[in-house]
Amino acid sequence: MNSLSEGSSWSVLRRDGVSVVVAHPERGLPLVLHWGADLGELSPGDLLALDAATSRQTAPGTLDAAWRPSLLPQEADGWAGRPGLLVVADGVPLFTRWTVTEAERDTAELSVTSRDAELGLTLRTHLEIGTGGLVLQHHELTNDGAVPVDVHWLEATLPVPRNADHLTQFSGRWSREKVPVTTAMPGGSTARQTRRGRSGHDAPWVTVASSGTPRHRTGEAWAAHLGWSADVTHRVDHLTEHVTLLGAGELLRPGELRLAPGETYRAPVAYFAWSAAGLDGVSDRFHTWLRARPQHVTSPRPLVLNTWEAVYFDHSPARLERLARRAAAVGVERFVLDDGWFHSRRDDTSGLGDWVVDRDVWPDGLDPLAGLVHELGMEFGLWFEPEMVNLDSDLARAHPEWILSNTASVPSPDGLSFRTQYVLDLANPEAWEHVRGQISALVTQLGIDFIKWDHNRDLTEPVHHGADGVGRPGTHAQTRAAYALIARLKADHPGLEIESCSSGGARTDLGILEHTDRVWASDSNDPLERQDIQRWTSLVLPPELIGAHVGPSPAHSSGRVTELSYRVATALQGHAGFEWDLLSCTDDELVAVAAYAALYKELRSLVHTGTVVHADTVDPALRVTGFVAPDRTEGVWTFASVASPQDALTERIRLDGLDPARRYSVRVRDEVGSAKWLGGITPGWLGKEAVDVPGSVLTDVGLQLPTLWPMQALIVHATALP
Repeated sequence: MNSLSEGSSWSVLRRDGVSVVVAHPERGLPLVLHWGADLGELSPGDLLALDAATSRQTAPGTLDAAWRPSLLPQEADGWAGRPGLLVVADGVPLFTRWTVTEAERDTAELSVTSRDAELGLTLRTHLEIGTGGLVLQHHELTNDGAVPVDVHWLEATLPVPRNADHLTQFSGRWSREKVPVTTAMPGGSTARQTRRGRSGHDAPWVTVASSGTPRHRTGEAWAAHLGWSADVTHRVDHLTEHVTLLGAGELLRPGELRLAPGETYRAPVAYFAWSAAGLDGVSDRFHTWLRARPQHVTSPRPLVLNTWEAVYFDHSPARLERLARRAAAVGVERFVLDDGWFHSRRDDTSGLGDWVVDRDVWPDGLDPLAGLVHELGMEFGLWFEPEMVNLDSDLARAHPEWILSNTASVPSPDGLSFRTQYVLDLANPEAWEHVRGQISALVTQLGIDFIKWDHNRDLTEPVHHGADGVGRPGTHAQTRAAYALIARLKADHPGLEIESCSSGGARTDLGILEHTDRVWASDSNDPLERQDIQRWTSLVLPPELIGAHVGPSPAHSSGRVTELSYRVATALQGHAGFEWDLLSCTDDELVAVAAYAALYKELRSLVHTGTVVHADTVDPALRVTGFVAPDRTEGVWTFASVASPQDALTERIRLDGLDPARRYSVRVRDEVGSAKWLGGITPGWLGKEAVDVPGSVLTDVGLQLPTLWPMQALIVHATALP
């Protein structure tokens, strides 16, 4: 990265179809003039023309300052929206005036250091276009002064054009995460926040501005996501005098982040994706960037069996050993023992925090089961909830001061618990080391390959008591400590994989995925609900990071009865597995389960490396999800119905992403059972084992679908002909 020469007025960052053009004024912070389509090589004259073409006013104007917000918008710029920074000393807000002291840029990166000498603050801002055209932005604030300062927020923003007239945000609940809500762009400055101490089932997740109602394959969209696993603010500033801003930052409680002289706060990274190809274009930028990370999973994603819905808390060594043998026989590659294995854990009221094997249930320990699982050729996984504690536990009785609460000892009887559990204060070094030591010992002893890391409650009144006994809001410190604990365990045990589960999909952000290897998308294995949960989780995460299991019927979370073929087609869209007691399966079901295992192993390399595509359908009952190989030689699609069809004659579906110049062999993969559709309307291509179709027909005309009954699915596989 090279320093900007004296008098440089512009930085043009370019990568993978995206440009960010930054102006460097004589005073104040840099301004982003453009974020979006790659504008190509721009000469100084071109940049002056861009400046003139996009300027709000020329002198003399009504305001003697920039109408364009800076990289950190503030009142000193005449900005009337939410400030990008709020910092307080002695209860009084500090109004910063920045002077750039250093700026370095490369082809796709810009780093700027600025100071407010009077207030004794230094700001460092890093802006980067990453692989795939995803834009990353983060700030660091250092207190160079003589007195402590409190940071209330420090947020990242980028501008979007005025034609971004719709806003999509997300809500949800347990077992129905990531529900999109689209409205007209609201006026003024609005903030969507979560205060759960974790992302939450109703997390903002992603904020998307779009020209018109967002579509999967067409139209412009601008999206923001924050890589932080706790309290967040997603912000939109749509003011009459300014360009619209989209952004996000960590939500800090008053007094939570106090910078002593010399201390630095590094804000979480905000991720921004622009697309001219609809929401799938947004996903492609996130997926490409994630897949390019050094730590991204690259080995084949093993077929999983998790024991929760098979046995719940009713652990029997003999039964679980039989289940492991059955799992291996049908093709399972990773066997995960869920909650219930540790001391005093016969239900969810006791035992959390005591990560020692319950010898009353497992008299020989877990060693025989782990040894059998490995002998059968499977990986062995184990469930933990390291950030939590029951009051009825040896840990809580010995160390009540380790509980994150609004008192210095055990929470008062009227204190709020969730699921009869409290939060263990991992920011306490002794508590952190205790948990690390217990987990690490088991990983070594049992040869654990995989940890299902759960987090089953919100944080309420999360006060951390430091060594001085003073209590301060502790969510920030708790989250950083959890990150550090995961990172330490993985460093100490190379090859160990960890899943982020938070009573389902309540912690699936890119902050936790800096340290973990996949997420559990939802506690719902109802395939109808999962169709949309997985679709919107994949707006950011590629399928290999999304746990998607076949559960029993009826589903434990909804009671809905579905056919195995429908459950399989849904689970194939992610990192697949079972949440099912295979010992209860009939012989026919076992044959189908083995066929599913073989199909998953055949298709996973395609699903887990391919470009994800979603068709824009007319019928709201249809869900179409495809995975196309990078060289376009192959693709697989699931066509699923979530309700009764709108019309007797279903629409044709284009297989987007294939090469129009090739020819493809197209067939239905019905190894696990056939879908049902209305009699008498069977497209001709479905009556054959395979059909030879020009790529142009598949991409520009489409396949005629049968009229699927509710909760039915087709798996269609296209392979290029020589």
